[in-house]
Amino acid sequence: MFVFLIWIFFGFLSLGMLGLNYVFSRRMARKSWNIKKDDSYRPRLSIIVPTYNEQEVIAFKLKNLVRLEYPRDSMEFIFIDSKSEDSTVDHINRFIREYPDINATLVVEQERRGKTFALDAALKHCTGDVLIVSDADCFLPRCVLSDVLPYLGDPTVGGLSGPKKLLNYDGSSASRSEDRYLSAMNLIKLGESKQSSTLLFEGGFSAYRRTVLDSFDPKRTGSDDCGTVVGLLEKGFRAIMVPEAEFFTTFPKSWRGKIEIKTRRANQLLRVLKAYLDLMINDRIRIGKTIVAKNLANYLLAPIAFVFFIISTIIMFVQLPLTILLLLFFLVPKLGGYLVEATLNYFVLLWAMFSILAKRRFLFWKQPVDRTLLREDMLAKRGLI
Repeated sequence: MFVFLIWIFFGFLSLGMLGLNYVFSRRMARKSWNIKKDDSYRPRLSIIVPTYNEQEVIAFKLKNLVRLEYPRDSMEFIFIDSKSEDSTVDHINRFIREYPDINATLVVEQERRGKTFALDAALKHCTGDVLIVSDADCFLPRCVLSDVLPYLGDPTVGGLSGPKKLLNYDGSSASRSEDRYLSAMNLIKLGESKQSSTLLFEGGFSAYRRTVLDSFDPKRTGSDDCGTVVGLLEKGFRAIMVPEAEFFTTFPKSWRGKIEIKTRRANQLLRVLKAYLDLMINDRIRIGKTIVAKNLANYLLAPIAFVFFIISTIIMFVQLPLTILLLLFFLVPKLGGYLVEATLNYFVLLWAMFSILAKRRFLFWKQPVDRTLLREDMLAKRGLI
């Protein structure tokens, strides 16, 4: 009985809290926005595209940018290249020559220092009222700008991001698993946004009001997107995930590629959460304290509780062999998928915790392994080029 109670306790702290968070977030996501959208809000835009060895995707990206529906005299493109060693810069220079009516600037760094430093360097060249960051391997619908800018017309909103959609979601078991995970996470971020603010942004598309942004990732967490949100919440501005701000990209077909991406993101996330923890301790979070506390529990406390849950599960299987039938839950299609994803995420977070404690070096900006998976027909089918 004691082992069973321990099992229930740690099961609730790890998997139970995740389930409750999902249910509550889904309920919040169905509610109306408590935001005063301004449909007449048409600011001048600075669209920043960071690049490094993007020759497989940059031509598609440039075609995608040309198709964006927004007045060209109210929009500028800032390409910031971190000393690419391929033909990326040549592609961008050709684009600038071919479209003289587009206000585009190319800035080439003298050394590669990481994405956050590149974005800060680009910031010095921006003249827009709204800053938009879009990665070279991420593609935007034509109407995305007019659809999402009204949210930034609310003075309480400092920044917004959108849901990541996979172009090759059905390419393998790894990409199908990631697609299910993204669907759940997007719902949670939407629920958090409607409640107050989300902590989790995507670098594929994010937009910020220039007056609230001094620099990207001000706490130097290594996360240019989620780390930038820290500064917004510290200043009292909302950071929201808007469904209309969706963007499309590819994802690795292998589980190894999936785990590599998740491990890198987990390292960054833990550093972001440490920044939030420091701000909470010093009472410097001005908005979204409940959501910050919830995420601290889900990403810091829950993985540790999961270790004890696994240990107590093994002990219970030994003492009560029939309880091994609980593993049948993994065979329930939708539930099993979420359990597998939750288990993987916990192990990745635990490995990231170990890496940080052991002061292992991690890469700030690693070249994705999925660039070669991108095909022109994928983009054309979605109307992205």
